[in-house]
Amino acid sequence: MKWGILATGNIAGKFASTIRQMEGEGQTLAAVGSRRAESAAAFAGRYGIPRAHGSYEALAADPSVEAVYVATPNSLHDPDVRLCLENGKHVLCEKPFTLTAAQALELYALADAKGLFLMEALWTRFLPLYGRLRELLAQGAIGRVERVSCQYGFVAQGARRERKFRSELGGGALLDIGVYNLGFLQMMLGEPAGVETKEVHFTEFGTDDYSRLRLVWPDGCEAVSVQAIGQELPRHALLEGTEGSVFLPDFQHAAGMTLRTAAGERELRFPFEVNGFEYQIREVSRCVAEGRTASPAYPPASSIALAALTERIRAGWGMRFDGEG
Repeated sequence: MKWGILATGNIAGKFASTIRQMEGEGQTLAAVGSRRAESAAAFAGRYGIPRAHGSYEALAADPSVEAVYVATPNSLHDPDVRLCLENGKHVLCEKPFTLTAAQALELYALADAKGLFLMEALWTRFLPLYGRLRELLAQGAIGRVERVSCQYGFVAQGARRERKFRSELGGGALLDIGVYNLGFLQMMLGEPAGVETKEVHFTEFGTDDYSRLRLVWPDGCEAVSVQAIGQELPRHALLEGTEGSVFLPDFQHAAGMTLRTAAGERELRFPFEVNGFEYQIREVSRCVAEGRTASPAYPPASSIALAALTERIRAGWGMRFDGEG
């Protein structure tokens, strides 16, 4: 797959580094685009990318690019994905996919109509550990799951903190890292029947820096999700069932878990081959080769449901982004 990268921030750098380590699999970096020619040129030099474009439009129109990784701020995902699709490119868009479910629905419909592949880059969906964990749950290894908890928090300072929270960029902890928590719960338990905010705190930008959510499922399972920017929280997750539990010391960089049952305790390890991004990149390549417009492993319905859930939570808070209709 010949990749173009739209934007030149930190996450774009991680993606570029991953592609460079997958060249033996046929993955290549064809071009990068930025709003500033200087940024594009610097990024291209850093990662050995042959073409640098000083606009997103030029990157999207580059005939050497087959697929585009969209790594712009949250509020720009909708127009930037649309730009790439209109130019005939397959797209992998960084999470959160869109600010609203309606935007997500329109983009997936557009991709399908054009015969192009589109997927949200929620890279944790494709980690090997989660395939095995879903198997264990389906086999009843810990019985019926009754309670789940997950948390994720980090500290951002200076200009990085402002970027994380700016309302016009779709900022806040819920969309920045809460989607990992909610995506994890969706992957393990399916769509929740209800969600309740137990606690939320807002910044001077009018966006959230902490929330604690309670979610419930039709079978009675309950979950607590905590997401914060401004305090360090270990990325722990715990699934408790009627016959045991599974503990993940880091549910985002999920490379290991502990299974506890009446038979004893077992450590299971699933180390990454590169850095974890490689699995979603392989999924894009596989689906494109098969002529698919969407991933069966992370279908549009799940991505749209995740956008609907975060939108529902924000509505309960009365939190709207600057520029949002």
